[in-house]
Amino acid sequence: MRQILVLGDDTTVQSSLQLLFESEGYSVQIAASISQGLELFRATPPSVLLFDLLVLDCSEPQAFHQVQQLAFPTPVIVLGRSSVTERVRFLELGADDYVIKPFSERELLARVRAAIRRSMCTVESDVFAFGDITVSFCKVELRRQGSLVPLTSREFRVLKFMIENRGRVLSRQELLNEVWGYQNYPTTRTVDNCIMKLRQKLERDPSDPRYFQTVHGIGYRFEPHESNISPN
Repeated sequence: MRQILVLGDDTTVQSSLQLLFESEGYSVQIAASISQGLELFRATPPSVLLFDLLVLDCSEPQAFHQVQQLAFPTPVIVLGRSSVTERVRFLELGADDYVIKPFSERELLARVRAAIRRSMCTVESDVFAFGDITVSFCKVELRRQGSLVPLTSREFRVLKFMIENRGRVLSRQELLNEVWGYQNYPTTRTVDNCIMKLRQKLERDPSDPRYFQTVHGIGYRFEPHESNISPN
């Protein structure tokens, strides 16, 4: 059974979310604080974590970052206000989606299902290697020359999508739609920033990228050159 963990102290929202997801066959757990949420998460990792910004001490980015890093690779969907600045901030911190309150229950349900689909290991193999880099998709782990390279959840999902579509030009909008899950995202600079960080971590010379190539006026293309895949 798919499990949803709701982190938030708004009892009205808690009740509506529990009713919504349980009616769709999900199991729902509620946590009113970060410490309680992380305790429940460690005991039984959920399929999705719903993060209500109204929970005490959760509105600060560092609090969210703590939760998101410990929860990775579980998708984290933020429930919050409609400020574009806030939306961009939390998505760039690594939130998988941002749903504006008050929200449509059917839309939230659809976004949760989409987040679960995106988080599944869908590549044709478990391990993909290119250059001096080895990626394990199901372990959510990347190594360069044998050393572990830390990636955020968003960076890993962008890399995964680009590997799945290697050799194909991907527009910024397609990356936003498929990885961030937004049809109308406020700025495509978010994609550029993510690619820049991947280049800094994975390219030998980030200023002259070999793998993450810019296609001017369109977007990006991932070219692994010599690569190797290993079956599950």
